[in-house]
Amino acid sequence: MRGGVRKFGAAERGLLPEGRIAGPMPWVIAIMMFLTVLAAAAGLGLAGAAARLDAQIGSRLTIQVVEANPTLRQAQAEAAAGALRELPGVTAFRIVPQEEIERLLEPWIGVGGLEGDVPVPALIDVDLTPEGQADLAPLRAAVAAVAPAARVDTNAQWLAPIASLIGALKWLAAGLVLLMVGATAATVVLAARAALDTHRGTIEILHLMGATDVQVARLFQRRIALDALFGGLVGFILAGFVLIAIGDRVAALGSELLGSATIPAQGWAVLVFLPVLGVLLAMLVARLTILRALGRML
Repeated sequence: MRGGVRKFGAAERGLLPEGRIAGPMPWVIAIMMFLTVLAAAAGLGLAGAAARLDAQIGSRLTIQVVEANPTLRQAQAEAAAGALRELPGVTAFRIVPQEEIERLLEPWIGVGGLEGDVPVPALIDVDLTPEGQADLAPLRAAVAAVAPAARVDTNAQWLAPIASLIGALKWLAAGLVLLMVGATAATVVLAARAALDTHRGTIEILHLMGATDVQVARLFQRRIALDALFGGLVGFILAGFVLIAIGDRVAALGSELLGSATIPAQGWAVLVFLPVLGVLLAMLVARLTILRALGRML
C-alpha cells in the first residue's frame, strides 16, 4: 500500500488469463500484419522503382537518324555526335553499333531478318544533366543543323505513363496500409470491450481491493500488448517469406523494369519496425478504450 492505493503484481495479473494462442485476437492481428507488411513492401518497392527509373532513364534521350541511304545515315550520325560534343548539357553519348541494334530487333523479326534493303535508323544514346533535360531546344537546334534526318526522342515521352501507373499503385499501397492500421485498431477495440465484459466481476473485485482505473487498464493493456506482439511477429515472418519468394521469382525473370521494384535496405528497416508499431498502437488503443469504458461503468 502507498498513498492508500495498493500496487498489483504478478498474482493480480494472473487474474486475467492470457491464452495468446487459443484466442482469436492474435490470429486476426497476424492476418492484419501480414497484409500490412505486404502493402508497405509494395509501396516501398514502387517508390524505389520510380526513383531509379527517373535517375537511370529520365535523364536520357535517343537520337534517331532516319535515312534510307546508309552512307548518309552514318555521316549524319557522326555529325550529330560531333555536335553533341560541344553542348554543355550533355554528360555522355554513344552511337549504338549496328550489331547491337540487330540484336534488339531479333525478338520481333528473327535472326537474319534484316536485309540490305530494309533501312534501320542509326541510334545515339545521350545522357543529360538536369539543366540539359529541362531545356532541349539548344540540343534539337544543334542536331538539326548538322543532321536533317535526325529525330530527338526523350525517354520521358514513353516513361510518363509508366511513372503515372507506378505513382497510382504507390498511393494505393499507402491507402491499404492505412486501412489495415484502422482495421487493427478496430480489432483491438472489440477485443478490449469483450475482455471487459468477460471479466466484469473481476474488475469489481479489483476496485473493492483499492485498484484504480489506470491500474485495471494496465492489466488489460499488458494482455492485449502480448497478443499483439505474438500476432505481429507471426504475420511479419509469414510476409517476409512471401517477399523473399517473390523477390527470387522477379530476379529470375531478368527484367530491368521489374528488377527496379526491389525493397531498399532502409525499406526493410521500416518493415521490421511495423510489428513494434503494431504493439504500440494496440497498447494505446486498448488503454483509451478501457479507461473510457471503466469511466462509464462506475
